Amino acid sequence: MKHLDLFSGAGGFSLGLKQAGFSIKKTYFSEIDKHAIANYKQNFKDAEYIGSVSNVRGGDLPKIDIITFGSPCQDFSLAGKRKGMDGDRSSLILEAIRLIQECRPRFFIWENVKGTFSSNSGEDFAAILQAFTNIGGYRLEWQLLNTKRFLPQNRERIYLVGYIGEKRGRKIFPIPENNRSIDELQKQQANTCTLTTRYGANGNGSYIAQREFNAQKVVKISKEIIGAMRGRNPLNSSDRTTGSPTVQRLEINKNNVTNTLTSVQKDNLVVTDRIRRLTPIECERLQGFPDNWTSSGNYDGEIKLIPESQRYKLMGNAVTVNVVEAIGKQLKINKL
Repeated sequence: MKHLDLFSGAGGFSLGLKQAGFSIKKTYFSEIDKHAIANYKQNFKDAEYIGSVSNVRGGDLPKIDIITFGSPCQDFSLAGKRKGMDGDRSSLILEAIRLIQECRPRFFIWENVKGTFSSNSGEDFAAILQAFTNIGGYRLEWQLLNTKRFLPQNRERIYLVGYIGEKRGRKIFPIPENNRSIDELQKQQANTCTLTTRYGANGNGSYIAQREFNAQKVVKISKEIIGAMRGRNPLNSSDRTTGSPTVQRLEINKNNVTNTLTSVQKDNLVVTDRIRRLTPIECERLQGFPDNWTSSGNYDGEIKLIPESQRYKLMGNAVTVNVVEAIGKQLKINKL
């Protein structure tokens, strides 16, 4: 199979499909961030970089079987200014739709933020669905999935799958609630440890390393809690009015599930006898990547360490590997 990975980032789609059992003979990837490009080259050494999505033409590629993309989401995000499809970055999804039309893959997977549902009162999501429909010949299924089904991170994302077929009835979604448990995942990762707090039906889970400089040495933690620094009105903590006076205060999360990973590190803090931010390795674990996945990159043939700030960015923008794996298994079960 041949895979076209658009807005490829840290390669979560490629890794998830591989873990689902897909045999990918060739991967072509498109990305503009130099650190993401270098990291992808380092981790997928046989993949071919093909430049910016705007310059990719389906006619220049061999027959593509799979297209995956998590197009830039800042203009849809509930945390952003909500420009929707009028935003320069989020409108890049149209380039991906163009490539689906040109390449006609067996199936495609799109991931984006929950805010896409409500952007411009739902009109943007309706327009995206119509654009997919206009390609012709694809059945569409989608579901809002939360990473915390698989890993201790509260990360809600829309996953949409399009596949060639005319038969009625759902084949991919909904993903079974207990598709994969935290306990199963931890058995496969010897370098993980658990918080004592349980969450949901999936058991214990968090991936906290004792030291960033010695990731192999981990401890079983009993007292760590997860929190975030939030700007709140000191006179009325429920006041969210723009322009209200604010002070930063620590707020503890329920069930020790992290907030959505972003490049803003005050959004996720580990609290013991001191307050510290999550380490890059912990962020990798919370997104389903192996330890040190983002530690280095191939910069035009030279292997270099990736700056820590960029490692956080790569994980904040990544698609969760375990969710992609679950979707991939559904695709394989249904022989799509």
